[in-house]
Amino acid sequence: MIAIGSDHGGYALKEEIVKYLKEQNIDYKDIGCYSEESCDYPQYGKAVAQLVASGECEKGILICGTGIGISIAANKVKGIRAALCHDCFSAQAAREHNNANILAMGARVIGPGLAIKIVETFLATDFSNDERHVRRISQIEE
Repeated sequence: MIAIGSDHGGYALKEEIVKYLKEQNIDYKDIGCYSEESCDYPQYGKAVAQLVASGECEKGILICGTGIGISIAANKVKGIRAALCHDCFSAQAAREHNNANILAMGARVIGPGLAIKIVETFLATDFSNDERHVRRISQIEE
C-alpha cells in the first residue's frame, strides 16, 4: 500500500496522482490534505512517514509547493529516506542506490504528466542491494 499526502500547494497534483493510482489498481491511503485551504505541510509529511516507518504502508508519496519542506519533515522520522525528485533519473537512482521509501515532489516545480512518470519510475524500481549501497544506507541510519 502507498501512503500519499500533501499540503494545500500540492493538493491538485496529489489528486492527479490518486487518480493514476486508482486507474492502476494500486492500493493507497490518502491522509490529506483534502482542499486548497492553507495548511501546514509538516503534519502531512510526518503522517505519511509514520505509516511507512511502521510498515503499514510500503512506500509513500508527498507533495508540497516545492517538495522541500515536506521531505525535510518526513526525514525526521526514524527509518525514512524521503527523496525529492523532479525527474525520472533521480527517482530511479533514489530507489536503486538509496532505497528511498518516500518520493517527494513539488507541485509548483513540475506538472502532472511528468509527476506521473516519476511516480511510475519510483514505484517500479527496486533497490539494487549492491553491497556499497547497503553499506552507505547503514551509515545513514547510524
